[in-house]
Amino acid sequence: MIPTFVPRRAFLAGGASLLAASAILSRSAAAQDPKAAGGRVPVRVGNIPVIGIAPILVADKEGWTKEAGLDLAFTTFQSGPHAIQALASGTVDVYVAGIAPLGVARSRGIDVKVVAATASGENVFVGSPRLAQHFAEGVAPAEAFKRYRVATGKAARLATQPAGSVPNTTLQYWLWEVIKANRDDVEIVAMGIDATQQAVLADAVEGATVREPALSIIQKSNPGIKLIEVGDKLFPGQPGTVVGISGAFLKKHPAAVQALVDALVRAGDLLTRDPDRAAPAVAATLAKGIVDLDIIKAALKSPATRFVIDPRQVVAPAKEMEAYQVKLGSLKEAANLDELFDLTYFEKARRPG
Repeated sequence: MIPTFVPRRAFLAGGASLLAASAILSRSAAAQDPKAAGGRVPVRVGNIPVIGIAPILVADKEGWTKEAGLDLAFTTFQSGPHAIQALASGTVDVYVAGIAPLGVARSRGIDVKVVAATASGENVFVGSPRLAQHFAEGVAPAEAFKRYRVATGKAARLATQPAGSVPNTTLQYWLWEVIKANRDDVEIVAMGIDATQQAVLADAVEGATVREPALSIIQKSNPGIKLIEVGDKLFPGQPGTVVGISGAFLKKHPAAVQALVDALVRAGDLLTRDPDRAAPAVAATLAKGIVDLDIIKAALKSPATRFVIDPRQVVAPAKEMEAYQVKLGSLKEAANLDELFDLTYFEKARRPG
């Protein structure tokens, strides 16, 4: 039997408990759904200016992330290691750049998880006309570098990004492990992504590792610059750009992360199926009115471009790259990369169609 009289104090206490429970449920719902109660989730994205980040640009410009209640704000860095510093300091929530610096970050205790990839095999090696002439048919690459040094009296200067980055690791692997170049024949010069492109165009270096859209821009400006080697030949299965989420953001906004991965899968499908349709979204951020849309379209179809959203495809080559970083000394010891990846978001992602 239900009593007809409830003391005022008990009623107020019960009401307060209900309100508290309601508030807890509301906060729980908001954590699970970015759009719960009309809320939106700001997402600070740190990225590098390469075509490999196209999936997140497409997801943003097509409005798919906004539909999911996410407000993306982009900050561009000139290398993965620079973006890692921002992630470590809490300046950005999401890292969209090369996989290699994340292994270094993880080994130093930085809380980050890779939830998706965006591209692989991006870094290629190009040579200036004066170096490229020595890469004749039938001439081994190591011999070509030697012939350049004999002809000029100096080592070939090769531009790439800082130690610990994917471009730097990839270049060194190709030089020392694949083609067995003589260390006296080459000089590695570390610089940012834009500086590398400018150095190649200014004829300030003899070769470089570049990614799109730099490759298309460089070759259009100077057709004499030769694509000497493609990504998978520089480093087998070359792991490239990935999406890393800070541990704090992941814990606070798991539903937002799932929505982001859903949008990335959708964007990857569009980029593979209809790159011309996706090009304006990519150009809006990468080109910023400076680079022709046709160059962005060419970059999306380039031999240096392969969009891969499935993070499972980069786990094994990432481990191989990490082991090589230890050998180079850019990484003190190998981290447990299985702990770096969280594959569940991709496995739960909604597939297009």
